[in-house]
Amino acid sequence: MEKTRNPKAVVVGGSIAGVSCAHALIAAGWDVVVLEKSCAPPTRCPTGAGLGLAGLGLDPLSRKFIDSWLGKSDPLNNSSLPLSIDQTQATDAENKINWTLIRDENFNFRAAHWADLHGLLYGALPLHTVLWGHLFLSFCISDDKAPVKVMARVLENEEVIQIVADLLVAADGCLSTIRRNFLPDLRLRYSGYSAWRGVLDFSGDENSDTIINLRKAYPELGKCLYFNQGSGTHCVLFELQNKRINWIWYINQPEPELKGNSVTMKVSSNMIEKLHEEAEKIWVPELSRIVKETKEPFVNVIYDCDPLEQLFWDNVVLIGDAAHPITPHGSRSTNMSILDAAILGRCLEKWKLGNLAMALKEFQSIRLPVISKQVLHSRRMGRIKQGLVLPDRKIFDPKTATPEDCQELLQKSVPFFATPSLVDST
Repeated sequence: MEKTRNPKAVVVGGSIAGVSCAHALIAAGWDVVVLEKSCAPPTRCPTGAGLGLAGLGLDPLSRKFIDSWLGKSDPLNNSSLPLSIDQTQATDAENKINWTLIRDENFNFRAAHWADLHGLLYGALPLHTVLWGHLFLSFCISDDKAPVKVMARVLENEEVIQIVADLLVAADGCLSTIRRNFLPDLRLRYSGYSAWRGVLDFSGDENSDTIINLRKAYPELGKCLYFNQGSGTHCVLFELQNKRINWIWYINQPEPELKGNSVTMKVSSNMIEKLHEEAEKIWVPELSRIVKETKEPFVNVIYDCDPLEQLFWDNVVLIGDAAHPITPHGSRSTNMSILDAAILGRCLEKWKLGNLAMALKEFQSIRLPVISKQVLHSRRMGRIKQGLVLPDRKIFDPKTATPEDCQELLQKSVPFFATPSLVDST
């Protein structure tokens, strides 16, 4: 008799979505191979030109799954800081003062550095789960819809390999090449603004005037997610573990011309110099100083797309940004990716390989209503904060805004912000 085997999945993309999916599927009894074109795991360097070197916020449900994959909560807690407060405040550019618009003291997120979280998740996987330096090329599904054959190039020697699996998971980002096979006409939607991003490493400079003054101006750094609201712009500020400050500044502008398969841009010294000049004009001195002292800030061009109508085709399924390109205003992108992975794993465990179609249908039925509303809400939040037109409300002006005007700016206004019952249904 043929020996019973574990079902096998190929995950394309070794970012947080991909390694989270590997954990969830391994827990469900699957064998997993992750293909990642990068030649090595990301470094933990606090600066650099890429989203992998930015900060992020983790909600309680995402942390629950991460802790289950790591086997304990200490590693995540030790590499992140609590964000118990979500506060939006207005900035008077002329008088250089801040005042609070709205505040939530029951936020319950944690702030982590992208590379730190990725390192924790990757380090807890079995050896050789992630094949670094393997560029995904193509896939084909057999006539009987059973196995899927995946082709990849080993970048070290240019060898082309084939992997046969029961399931292909596309975790290859917002510009997903796998998604393009099924939705060739889908285009990302430019939001109308881009974001300068940076992480300031102040280790060894804890007592500098810059940090002392910053803590006076933002006294709850280390536990507060600050949104600084200007006229037609806003800037996010929060502290990370290991003496780092993360900031994101959104600026309305025509769509930049991007090169290559990336939503980040290379920046010139002239662009950075102009950034510093504008920061001094718009923000309080304590914040503009942080922007000025950050090494290697980079530009993230902000895109999303209208919600998809489906998340899987036969035995190919989308997760993470491949499934729901989203603007960052609801702190959802990473959290959505982790929940995608966790729920996919639960559905696969429940239905087993013999009922793969049912597992993917259930995954889609659980996730699609959630991610669709969250994508559209995050888009709306961004337009409000950037002073852009919406059909059902006046343009947001922080100088005249009432508490009612600011309700939608709170993170907890995101649909399905705290609904573990959707996960428990699996």
